[in-house]
Amino acid sequence: MNRRSILTATLVLIAGALAPAILAAAADPAAVINNLGNRALEVLGKNATPAQRVARFHELFREDFDVPGIARFVLGRYWKTATPEQQDEFTKLFEDYIALVYSSQLSAYSGETLKVTGSRADPEGAIVASEILRPSGAPPVKVEWHLTDQHGAYKIRDVAVDGISMAVTQRSEFASVIQRNGGQVQGLIAMLREKTGTASSR
Repeated sequence: MNRRSILTATLVLIAGALAPAILAAAADPAAVINNLGNRALEVLGKNATPAQRVARFHELFREDFDVPGIARFVLGRYWKTATPEQQDEFTKLFEDYIALVYSSQLSAYSGETLKVTGSRADPEGAIVASEILRPSGAPPVKVEWHLTDQHGAYKIRDVAVDGISMAVTQRSEFASVIQRNGGQVQGLIAMLREKTGTASSR
């Protein structure tokens, strides 16, 4: 299983937050992650159409992840050089891009389960350790969930799979695109528009 496949398999599990009960359990970060894993395949299983997966993933990503914070992080130093209009458009396009790219691969995974193995506090909120158990009997994938505490409700800010940070990986990929476009954020925005099929007038 390559790195992109592992990240995708992880997103199959994390995208399951749907019920208000998860927000009620927000005071316990381990319970938040446990609920995410338990509901994922039910919400985004093989019976869902591609369009349904995109729509559901879009909704869940917005609801359970710190999208503005992640967007700022993955844009890195270029966030400060972007105009407010570019920042706003990038954040929207980033959300669309993540929903489109990962939801298109969700149907390839089934039977995975997530087991929370522990949690600890950190300056921004909490880190929850877990394992993805695979039906093939292959060794489990170790996953750390980095959550930020936003007024008593936890939002996911990063996921580290076998020590590989998803946010850092995405930031590196986006930085490469910007560098190939003369250091201009607009080059990345244009790429995201093309990838997501978003009209330039958005």
